[in-house]
Amino acid sequence: MSDTTGGGILRGRGLFVLTIFTGSFLLFLVQPMVARMALPKLGGAPAVWNSAMLVYQALLLAGYAYAHWLSREAPKRQAGVHLALLLIAALWLPIGLASFAIPSDGSPIFWVPWLLLASIGPLFFAVAAQAPLMQRWFGLAGNAGEPYALYAASNLGSFGGLIAYPLLVEPNLPTTAQTWMWSGLYAALFLLVLVCARAIWAGRNAEASADAAAESAAPITWRQRLYWIALSAVPSGLMLSTTSHLTTDLMAMPLIWVIPLGLYLLSFSVAFADNRFLANVISQIAPAVLILGGASVFMIWGKAAYAGLGVSIGLLFVIAVALHAEMYRTRPDASRLTEFYLMMSVGGVIGGFFCAIVAPLLFNWTWEHPILLVAAALLLPQLRLFSLGEEDTFGKSGWTAATLILALFALGIGYYLGSDISLDGTHTHTALVAIILITGLIVTGRRIAFALVLIAAMIGNGGWANVELSADGSRVRSYFGTYTINQTSDGSVRWLSHGTTMHGMQLLDNPTLPISYYGANSGVGIASRRAEELFGPKATIGVVGLGTGTLACYKKPGQDWHFFEIDPLMVEIARERKIFSFLEKCAPDTQMHLGDARLTLAEQPAGTFDLLAIDAFSSDSIPLHLLTKEAFAVYRRALKPDGILLVHISNRYIDLNPVVAAEATAGNWSAALRLDSPPQAVVNQGMRPSQWIAMSPDAGKLAQLTGMVYDRRPAYYYPDRWIKLKPPRADDRWTDDYASVLPYVSFWKIIR
Repeated sequence: MSDTTGGGILRGRGLFVLTIFTGSFLLFLVQPMVARMALPKLGGAPAVWNSAMLVYQALLLAGYAYAHWLSREAPKRQAGVHLALLLIAALWLPIGLASFAIPSDGSPIFWVPWLLLASIGPLFFAVAAQAPLMQRWFGLAGNAGEPYALYAASNLGSFGGLIAYPLLVEPNLPTTAQTWMWSGLYAALFLLVLVCARAIWAGRNAEASADAAAESAAPITWRQRLYWIALSAVPSGLMLSTTSHLTTDLMAMPLIWVIPLGLYLLSFSVAFADNRFLANVISQIAPAVLILGGASVFMIWGKAAYAGLGVSIGLLFVIAVALHAEMYRTRPDASRLTEFYLMMSVGGVIGGFFCAIVAPLLFNWTWEHPILLVAAALLLPQLRLFSLGEEDTFGKSGWTAATLILALFALGIGYYLGSDISLDGTHTHTALVAIILITGLIVTGRRIAFALVLIAAMIGNGGWANVELSADGSRVRSYFGTYTINQTSDGSVRWLSHGTTMHGMQLLDNPTLPISYYGANSGVGIASRRAEELFGPKATIGVVGLGTGTLACYKKPGQDWHFFEIDPLMVEIARERKIFSFLEKCAPDTQMHLGDARLTLAEQPAGTFDLLAIDAFSSDSIPLHLLTKEAFAVYRRALKPDGILLVHISNRYIDLNPVVAAEATAGNWSAALRLDSPPQAVVNQGMRPSQWIAMSPDAGKLAQLTGMVYDRRPAYYYPDRWIKLKPPRADDRWTDDYASVLPYVSFWKIIR
């Protein structure tokens, strides 16, 4: 007898919910885990991880396609084939990177798919099929109820895995222990699937009823398939574009990527829930939220950055829920469930491909974000908040024409606002923006008119100025980030910024003066100025992180300088296009090494450098693999026995002092911290506060630099002095096997 109450041991709803939850949890746990394991081998290039994300999405799509194919087979055959696949995939346990080496002359971007496929491909493929396949089995086991609602459990599991890794797993377990933990959970998943298989084996007449349901279900048209793909692609792309938008134009807060992805996953749980109240309410207000929130896309929030963060993630969540709820509303019969999820996966891949690969190649700013918002305006269910009987008055075609006229009027206002910067911040500007927003609410219900008004709101509220910045070449973009070249109105100062982080500044009337974080009183400034005294006239100096090339102006005749830079665009800005002239004027013959610093430094002969500066930490994004025990071993090998290593740890949110101190203690380095806090008058001239740690295997050489005698006793901070590092804790040392930024994040600084 079929269990229609959901309480049976073999066929109950709880069993399938738990199975789906566990599979999705494992998927979102393995993605950052493998990325963490591969970081030292492949380097931290975002292009590599864009490629990796496409591998994950492709495997997910393949898993959904497999589930769709398998669902056409007899129920007992489905169970046998899937259990066999899970057993075969288990041969790849415990998770680890494939042993083949990446050729030195091959780009990691092209080799990383093969590495990931060989490392976790079968496991990821098998687990990826869980959500749609288990929902199909739920009905085959004789359970009553809506199988689509179980997709909410899938996304709750995904959200759980996403949050668990950075908050619980990574801070507490080394990667070897993580892989064994994942293996144990995989074994539990196999047992759960086995019990689910027994449920469909025991289901009476399951095959006949499945065939009957499939025959009676309405066929799916290609128009419907394309509609589902579009509804899925926009939220998927918007999740990635929101992350780029936040980190580029608001704040590079640690772990900020978790917020958009988490809300994206939760949107499915709301949209596919049995209780439709919340999904219906959000769908009803979505057009109003889009027109109000979309108008702020180009705003400069400044000190109100957290308000901008709230608007951006709220907008993402509302749009994702509304579009996913529309997918749920138009879902097919449960017998065609797997094809529905296959189309959803295709849309997800398209949205991810557009943002991860296409957009960086086409745009010099995160233009994919407003483009996707306009696409959302064209797809959102146009549920009106109010109506004054316009269609009765004008007729259906008359009201359509009237909305288009209103939209064109709003576009005119938007252009007027955007092209006249003298109106910014005035009461006139506010009033005209309000008129555009009200017009958007009036035309809700007409997709094209609504989208045009949204464009008008964007143009009038900072969008036109952004168009001009992109058009005149002030913005440049690569896989590694979006950069803006800024200049004062009088043309005396030029600086490079990545979102809210400044990466270098030049005084055009004194172009060879090192400023910003690299002034004469900074740690790196003092060491560079004294390099000849410390190491002789032919010192060899290496710098990891080119930026604008400021440090090149410490070069003296006879010295051999090398820059290690991951982003070819930085080389283009600092050398080829000569937007900043530090290299041209001070060190035109400097050698440039492109690639991840840990990989390119390892290629240098041992004992090459007298002075090596690691300047990869002036942004709020921390490349963990450059601060591990293994990374410092690379630096030590590259240094001469009495060489000096300088590590830039300036950061708004993260205190890296304990991590470097732990390495200094464990590696028997002598170390000192230089905290340069220039007075306001000097700050106004371009200097910036900075923290640099100097380290050397030779205590005498470091004492020669700092004037300090090292007896490893703690010291207090005195302005304009080198100070000793505080004794680290036992677990402060990072390794390739264990590292977590979370314990060093100052949440007070984030919320302040």
